[in-house]
Amino acid sequence: MDVEAGAEVGAEALSAPGDDPIAPDPLPAALLDPLEDYLRELRLRRGLSAHTLRAYRTDLLGLLDHLVGRGVVDLADVDLRDLRAWLAAQQAAGRARTTMQRRSAAVHGFFRWAEQSGRLVRDPSAALRSPRPHRRLPATLSQAEADQLLRDALAVAREDDGPVGLRDVAMLEVLYATGVRVAELCGLGTGDVDRDRGVLRVFGKGAKERSVPVGRPALVAVDAWLGRGRPRLAVPASGDALFVGERGGRIDPRVVRRIVHRALRMVDGAPDLGPHGLRHAMATHLLEGGADLRSVQEILGHASLATTQIYTHVTDERLRSAYLQAHPRA
Repeated sequence: MDVEAGAEVGAEALSAPGDDPIAPDPLPAALLDPLEDYLRELRLRRGLSAHTLRAYRTDLLGLLDHLVGRGVVDLADVDLRDLRAWLAAQQAAGRARTTMQRRSAAVHGFFRWAEQSGRLVRDPSAALRSPRPHRRLPATLSQAEADQLLRDALAVAREDDGPVGLRDVAMLEVLYATGVRVAELCGLGTGDVDRDRGVLRVFGKGAKERSVPVGRPALVAVDAWLGRGRPRLAVPASGDALFVGERGGRIDPRVVRRIVHRALRMVDGAPDLGPHGLRHAMATHLLEGGADLRSVQEILGHASLATTQIYTHVTDERLRSAYLQAHPRA
């Protein structure tokens, strides 16, 4: 698994990067310099987010500290036994399988890059096996719960009649209508809304651009926000940001998460999900409505179809639950 695939699979795990203590002693330059070069490569050429880079840096610093503890002070001296010992120490410390998988992906990516860039003759991680994570179905909203979420948010906005309510409704509508990631939502500009074609221009992971269909209710909510809400919050520093905070700056992902959690608490029986939960719900409901998996992959911006296939498990589980509940001979 390469770094980009690891970042995709471990998206949720990355919200709480490495928790291993890093020794305060300085690491040898023969280990630390290649790491910094590698992270610079990821930032400049692959466009990984600062959050993802911090997570990988923390994970790889933990590995380098482990290597120094085993007497390894040069990258060329690392062998498979050192890497296996590190993963074994992770397991002994009770790390979650998802955490270990992410760290293993970071190791594979780092040493593959070291070999390809000529810093190593061979990749010592080539035969290192990544722990297989337990495949858990993501919690999601039913279509009725999603509808209730948006109706309740609209009712609150109408009662409040302020710019923040209009903004929140527009963001919730866009998140559910398009399945964009929270970072993608926060990065939208006013010029990214194409009303004639009914799409949003989105810049995803690795600065990859894609066009995402957006429904009429979301476009209506965005127009209401742009016409009656955004002008009351925008300041010169707002630039072309589509969604802004109460002080006029571009909306922060943490604010969006709070808004989603607060809105979901109003829906009886709904799971406590964040913006990524609305992404799950949108993909699940598309498949339940008959959309093909390849189209859903393109809408979500997944690099691999395998990442999208988790949603087929969700829909299969719902079909089986309905069958068991309704069939007289189930």
